[in-house]
Amino acid sequence: MTRISFILPVLNEAALIEAQLQRLQAYRECGHEVVVVDGGSTDGTPALALKLADTVLSAAAGRSLQMNAGAAVASGDLLVFLHVDAQLPEAADRLLLAALAVPGSQWGWFSVRLSNPALPFRIIAACMNLRTQLSFVCTGDQALFVSKQLFTQIGGFPPLPLMEDVAICKRLRRKSTPHWITRPVLASSRRWEQQGLLRTVVLMWWLRLLYFCGVSPIRLQQMYYPAAVKPLTKSASS
Repeated sequence: MTRISFILPVLNEAALIEAQLQRLQAYRECGHEVVVVDGGSTDGTPALALKLADTVLSAAAGRSLQMNAGAAVASGDLLVFLHVDAQLPEAADRLLLAALAVPGSQWGWFSVRLSNPALPFRIIAACMNLRTQLSFVCTGDQALFVSKQLFTQIGGFPPLPLMEDVAICKRLRRKSTPHWITRPVLASSRRWEQQGLLRTVVLMWWLRLLYFCGVSPIRLQQMYYPAAVKPLTKSASS
């Protein structure tokens, strides 16, 4: 049986972690596994996850580092990187296994739908989906999946403080064409609601443009998180 490892990087997500893990229990019952990687929570997130995950471990804060740590201990043939506030569609395991069964298919993502049903949020989701189809570069909200063999071959996520999703997709698309699952993940719209819809859209597109032009991800992190941030190094996310 092809086994799936669902890997969740978390940091101070006590309000969301139990509900997300409850949704994943059906997959554990089918023989798949759930790996939670905590980046130093102070709100009890790891304790809440213990009874609902196969593995809970700690890693240096930073999505790329946490996801690499989860992948290193995962026993599945297929790795799925899932945000704590993103809900997979029903029977996601069947969709993933069907995608992996397509000849040449080794990685891909889901379409995305935002939790706020208002028209502006539907337009944002439509633009995100179109961009990923044209560029073969998905966002972390879209539950990137990749065979463990290919993930290991490319060296995992680059240790970047931001744009790790863009960077790994660029590595992966050089190896094979991605598979797009049209059934959408329901991603939280809290980022746009809290920071302002237009401001967030403009900021994210601006950061991607700067990254494309070669601006350091550490500088981009400082722009994304205006408060003082500790630069992420190889020894030490959107």
